[in-house]
Amino acid sequence: MRGLGELEAAIMDALWRAEEPLSVRRVRETMVYDREIAYTTVMTVANILFHKGLLDREKSGRAWVYWPRESHAEYTARVMDEVLNAGPDPGATLRSFVERFSDEDMARFHRLLDQARDRRGIAS
Repeated sequence: MRGLGELEAAIMDALWRAEEPLSVRRVRETMVYDREIAYTTVMTVANILFHKGLLDREKSGRAWVYWPRESHAEYTARVMDEVLNAGPDPGATLRSFVERFSDEDMARFHRLLDQARDRRGIAS
């Protein structure tokens, strides 16, 4: 399981914040990054993210416009699932994770479990 690199994360964050697909030029203008990045570098990394399955794209004139295939929350949940299942004992990993929750996190977790059960039609 490999996470996003710094530049990949900056590009994805710009696209997750956007309300519509963005050209590489608009991604470059709106992304938050600690140094100036060349247009061609953003274009190359956006293409890599497309081939990794993280972005969709279509032609708009001569340029590609990009948008995320999944929301930031969906992406994060998928990565968490991959990390959880990478170890030898996912149950022990999940228990260790949950034991770190604050009381507020635990209350939120219980509410979310109830919502998930409701969606699946499972009695508590």
